[in-house]
Amino acid sequence: MIKYIPVSLVLICGFIFGGIMFKSVTPPRCESLMQNDTIFVLTGDERRIPYALKKLEDLQYGNLYIIGAGAENITEREHVRVETKSKSTYQNALAIKHIVEQNHLNRIVIITTEDHMNRSLYLLRDVLPETDIIPCPASLTGMPTPARVKRWGLEYIKYIVTLFGIRES
Repeated sequence: MIKYIPVSLVLICGFIFGGIMFKSVTPPRCESLMQNDTIFVLTGDERRIPYALKKLEDLQYGNLYIIGAGAENITEREHVRVETKSKSTYQNALAIKHIVEQNHLNRIVIITTEDHMNRSLYLLRDVLPETDIIPCPASLTGMPTPARVKRWGLEYIKYIVTLFGIRES
C-alpha cells in the first residue's frame, strides 16, 4: 500500500498532463475567414508570413499587418502594413491593440505557428476583451519531431509563466 506520493512525482505528472492539455486545446486549423477580415501575423518563424500572405490572397477586401521584430526587410504594399517596434509577444499584443483601436476593428484574425497560438491568444484576449479574435495557426508539419517537441515544450513553459502574470517572457 502506498502511504504517500512524493511531491516531485505529483509535480512532474501535473506538468506532463498540463502539456498534453496545452497541445490539445490549440486550434487545429484556421477558421473560415470573411472577405474583409484584417489579418495580423506575428513574426518569429519563417512559416508565418508566407502563410499569412497566402491567406490574404483568398480575401477580396482584407488587410494584413505583419507585427514584430524580424519584419524589417519586408516592404509594405497595398493591403500589407508592417510594424517592427514590438520585440515580444506581449508587445505584439499591445501593437495590435493600438491598430485595432485606431481602425475601430471588432474582428481580427491572428496567424502564428500552432505552438505559439495559445499564449498569443491569451495575451490578445487580455488586452482586447471586446474583440472577436479568430485563430489561424500555421502548421509545424515537416519539422523533425524532436525540434517540434522542444518548441511545444518551450511555448508551454512560456504559457505557464504568462499565466503567473509575467508578460515579457
